[in-house]
Amino acid sequence: MATTFLSLSSPTLLQPTSPFKGTTTALKPTIRPYPYQKTQFWGTQKRPIVAMTSQSSPAVGVGSLSSVRLRLDNLGPQPGSRKKGKRKGRGESAGQGGVMPLYRRIPKLRGIAGGMRAGLPKFVPVNLKDIAEAGFQEGDEVSLESLKEKGLINPSGRERRLPLKILGDGELTVKLNVKARAFSAAAKEKLEAAGCSLTHLPGRKKWVKPSVAKNLARAEEYFAKKRAAAADQASA
Repeated sequence: MATTFLSLSSPTLLQPTSPFKGTTTALKPTIRPYPYQKTQFWGTQKRPIVAMTSQSSPAVGVGSLSSVRLRLDNLGPQPGSRKKGKRKGRGESAGQGGVMPLYRRIPKLRGIAGGMRAGLPKFVPVNLKDIAEAGFQEGDEVSLESLKEKGLINPSGRERRLPLKILGDGELTVKLNVKARAFSAAAKEKLEAAGCSLTHLPGRKKWVKPSVAKNLARAEEYFAKKRAAAADQASA
């Protein structure tokens, strides 16, 4: 096997002979037309830093740069990938923002269900027909206590503190002494026609401040004087 030696005086490098019979053009690297990326490693952890060529790098800021390093401050979505949401035509939502809405502050139902005291009873009602059937004799007293003794009413719970009210359903022919807090117009007319004596029991006075009570007394005295003066002028 013939070999060639390297000559110190020759500038060319002689290679040993090879049995390869093909062409060496197929062994040359192919240059691709599309841009490529260069990967560089820095430090001991060897984190890749991607640098794009001028052909594939997008324009950043004013003008195009030859090489742009990708960082957190220049990242962004692709053009056309983010679109504004479509409006449905319902307008902007509105509300009072933290304040109880008016429609929730107004009670919807009357009475206890609506949070009001309009549905609570204020009296223990008794009709004239019930008094007539109870068997009262002429001259007897009809009051809340006598009606309880007769078993005509049996208030319980909150109703035990309620006063008596006479209603006008029915007829009464016996003369009685009726004591109650209130009388309906029909009941008052029928009792007076039957010759009964009516006694309006005073209600529980509402507590007021001493200063308010003093002003109320002054107002009552003032209007009493005016009524007396008007009566004297009418009589004169």
